[in-house]
Amino acid sequence: MIVTQADVMVTSPGRNFVTLKITTDDGLVGYGDATLNGRELAVASYLRDHVATLLIGRDPHQIEDTWQYLYRGAYWRRGPVTMAAIAAVDVALWDIKAKAAGMPLYQLLGGASRTGALAYGHASGFELPSLFDSIREHLELGYRAIRIQSGVPGLDTVYGVAKSPAMGERYDYEPARRSAAPTAEQWDTRAYLRHVPTVFEAVRNEFGPELPLLHDGHHRMTPIQAAKLGKALEPYDLFWLEDCTPAENQEALRLVRRHTTTPLAIGEIFNTAFDYQTLITEQLIDYVRSAVTHTGGITPMKKLFDFAAMYQIKSGIHGPTDISPVGMAAALHLDLAIHNFGIQEYMRHSPETLEVFRTSYTFTDGLLHPGEQPGLGVEYDEDVADKFPYDPAYLPVNRLLDGTVHDW
Repeated sequence: MIVTQADVMVTSPGRNFVTLKITTDDGLVGYGDATLNGRELAVASYLRDHVATLLIGRDPHQIEDTWQYLYRGAYWRRGPVTMAAIAAVDVALWDIKAKAAGMPLYQLLGGASRTGALAYGHASGFELPSLFDSIREHLELGYRAIRIQSGVPGLDTVYGVAKSPAMGERYDYEPARRSAAPTAEQWDTRAYLRHVPTVFEAVRNEFGPELPLLHDGHHRMTPIQAAKLGKALEPYDLFWLEDCTPAENQEALRLVRRHTTTPLAIGEIFNTAFDYQTLITEQLIDYVRSAVTHTGGITPMKKLFDFAAMYQIKSGIHGPTDISPVGMAAALHLDLAIHNFGIQEYMRHSPETLEVFRTSYTFTDGLLHPGEQPGLGVEYDEDVADKFPYDPAYLPVNRLLDGTVHDW
């Protein structure tokens, strides 16, 4: 068996997605997700202009060799564009291998370690009544764990928070905007630090102590601010505090860890296992947040989770709606197979997206399962995809009240 064709497809059924389709000489097809929010065309070009021709004639079963060939052979390593492109190839080859074996992918990764993957959803509201309504909506949908994001007094917009009830009805809300340039939002860290503990106090009083609650700090805090928030949230027993401070400076997490027992989740903007070395070996985090789509694919993610398991650190794979259903399916097969699974982020894709990507994964009683179809269990309808051409969209830029650009 050899690879005979590699096609890069871009579509925008409510969100922009980049998909790699690899075809073999005996007709097997594998799909990989190469979506990079706000920089989609850069990855599409990397794949189409520099990678696709290198795949023709290769044995699709040689997944490890192909991964090393693309990572080491280019000399210029790492970075989100490169690693998203490699991830697309890797996932597509695993899809082909599992289809050739006639098995769902998780069986090739060692088989199921659980009956399903616990998922959390995103509840938000600018005021407590709308936040409570959003939490109730998610509980009615079957979620057993919920991320809590709230408006901040004095700020007109806040990442991940629906500004009006109409926006709150959008289950796939994300901050990307259809525009020629990024929009600008404002931020006040002191106001945020004062407000967030009161939100969690109110949520616990309303919904009780059992419901797992999560929160995303979105890299906005310095290490000492993150430590302060983590300590302030300890009475409310969070499942995790996510991205409390920019983690490029891995040593900064030492300070946070010394001052709070709130569990920490880091890594959705990381691209390789190298980004985690200090965080894992010094046990400075509790959950690995990388996405399969942005971290080189299934091959390196399985190695990363095995490395983390040695230090009792669990998985928490990134899963917003700018990860396509192909990327979500890849995550679910890993979730089911690895021993140190923690939780899976799950934002429901729009009906239009699910017309393009036909999925076999299910969500029942708070648990996700990838399904039993051979391969990933996702098929791509090119005729439907062609109805949704690429439409530029950008994540916002965040500025402090004095105009300084800040992490958002």
